[in-house]
Amino acid sequence: MGERAVFLDRDGTLVHPRHYPSRPEELCLYEGIDAELRRLQAAGFRLIVITNQGGLAHGYFTAADLDRMHAHLTDELARHGVRLDGIYYCPHHPEGSVAELSIACDCRKPQPGMLLRAAADFDLDLQRSWFVGDILDDIEAGKRAGCATILVDIGTESLPTATIREPHFVASDTTHALSIISTFERLGPVANLSYLPSSWQLREIAYAR
Repeated sequence: MGERAVFLDRDGTLVHPRHYPSRPEELCLYEGIDAELRRLQAAGFRLIVITNQGGLAHGYFTAADLDRMHAHLTDELARHGVRLDGIYYCPHHPEGSVAELSIACDCRKPQPGMLLRAAADFDLDLQRSWFVGDILDDIEAGKRAGCATILVDIGTESLPTATIREPHFVASDTTHALSIISTFERLGPVANLSYLPSSWQLREIAYAR
């Protein structure tokens, strides 16, 4: 049996959303998420970031810039006692301006390519793993890979129109999302599992796995 992982989107989930950040200081962790990350890490979960970085294809920043940003992110989490096991990013965008990166690919979310690559690298059991993200492309990628999924509600997403984009749970913020995982893995206090954003009240979307 493979290891378990919690996959985390970067912008809007692990750090505050920002339009194409290009400098390390622009990646600002959400306050208070470190305790839940430490709890999951202590329970044996790998913590892996899965992020689309189409800004590379658009020429907004370079791979070296991205490496500096991710080194900063890794260091900031380490200061809080959290170790990232990996950061996987997709540099592609079909409408980019950098020719070699302006392609359709199998790694850009909502495709599951990055999760499948991480699973191979770390011998992960995707059926026992979770994906936490703030947009429905994250949810689709997680479900295509076989993970349980949690949508962090930052107010940007409308009702999903296909089952593959319906999250198993919706959380009010990332700390809440991580506490839902802890609840189902019997690691801590019971979290609120019935949260729905006001725009979703007409449809019950939180499913027990």
